Amino acid sequence: MKKTVDFFDIVEDHIRGSLSRYPIPYAIIGGIGIVLFWRGVWHLADDINLSSLASAIIGTIILLLAGLFTSMFIGDHIIISGLKHEKKVTDTTEKEVETEKDILQDIQEDLHKVRSKLK
Repeated sequence: MKKTVDFFDIVEDHIRGSLSRYPIPYAIIGGIGIVLFWRGVWHLADDINLSSLASAIIGTIILLLAGLFTSMFIGDHIIISGLKHEKKVTDTTEKEVETEKDILQDIQEDLHKVRSKLK
């Protein structure tokens, strides 16, 4: 199961990175995925039909591969992180977060020193 999840995570990262260069097609693909997913959910609630199930499955796959399943909308952060090949927040280790925090604190201290000198 872990290999399957890891595989789809790698594929999703690659597709997200590629699509983030083209925000309008990315939004269209995401929109299609969202509509198909909710169409599937709607029809599944009415009647368990293959057509409805196919819609839900296709929509879910599109959203998962495009990296939009949980966010539902493309934000600047997703596009920028894809262009920079950054890790998703869920893939960032605690050590990386602490390192980034330390860097930001150093920058803040330097900025404070510069402000003091300017006054």
